[in-house]
Amino acid sequence: MTTTFSDLTARIAQRPAVDSGAVAAAQQRNGTLTKPPGALGRLEELAIWYAGWRGQAAPRVTSPQVIVFAGNHGVTAQGVSAFPPEVTVQMVANFQHGGAAVNQLAKDAGARMDVHAIDLDRPTADFTQGPAMSVEECAAAFITGWDTVDAEADLLVVGEMGIGNTTSAAAIATALLGGTGADWVGRGTGVDDAGLARKADAVDRGLAANSSRDPLDVLAALGGREVAAMAGAIARARCLSIPVVLDGFICCSAALVLHSIDPDAIAHCVAGHLSAEGAHARVLDAMDRPPLLDLGLRLGEASGGTLAIHIVRAALACHSGMATFAEAGVAGG
Repeated sequence: MTTTFSDLTARIAQRPAVDSGAVAAAQQRNGTLTKPPGALGRLEELAIWYAGWRGQAAPRVTSPQVIVFAGNHGVTAQGVSAFPPEVTVQMVANFQHGGAAVNQLAKDAGARMDVHAIDLDRPTADFTQGPAMSVEECAAAFITGWDTVDAEADLLVVGEMGIGNTTSAAAIATALLGGTGADWVGRGTGVDDAGLARKADAVDRGLAANSSRDPLDVLAALGGREVAAMAGAIARARCLSIPVVLDGFICCSAALVLHSIDPDAIAHCVAGHLSAEGAHARVLDAMDRPPLLDLGLRLGEASGGTLAIHIVRAALACHSGMATFAEAGVAGG
């Protein structure tokens, strides 16, 4: 059966609300812990946010999942990347053999890691000439992402690998947030000034060739299969009340599509880090998602989001493990 954008919209709309009772209970607990009010700053906010989505006053992260999606992009024909498309295939093999940075970070965070390469032998079309994907292709990639989320996971990080996908992310941001290609493109894998100009020009031509600004149309016309899959995984996590840690610019372009449909669609998401890719900060601002970390990372592949698992765990270790004033026999509670 062919999946349409109406089907995707229906899936996105069928999402549970945050558990307000759990939020209230977590807030009450936070107010009794052996510390001055607000002394742990954003860690307190993070713990209460997580508690609300898991429906528990004092939860822990025990089963995080990291998913890396890979796709190839036809827009690389415009000379927008410092690396050839073959690198996508090679890096997928590296992920599968445990040799990439994200493998080490996932292992260190105690996370299950899955890799899904989506039709690497069939790149998307060059979006400067028309839509990168048909509705059917985009919907199929979205469902691929949807189906990869482990229902038993209690925290999800999604990331990507795809030569040319910073150009795709910049095009999505331009279409949904306004401006021109020059406002949103960055150096990605390390292009020189001429390559940066080609990226900006490719984005501008892509927007001229694809006029619709409906979010799902934008995803199909300017995105990639791995971007659509990330959107699908993020949406599925919401249906399962699994909190999500967003990775960098490309991951956030997928989240931006959902946010543009309805800002509430990513209420279960936090930004794991601020990428060195300059436009990432502006996308985070547009989604009102301040990053947990700012370490100058620009690798992608879910690396920053995976690193931030430790921050979420630390927030919950304090929230769920600290004694209350009454338990500790400390005056002031």
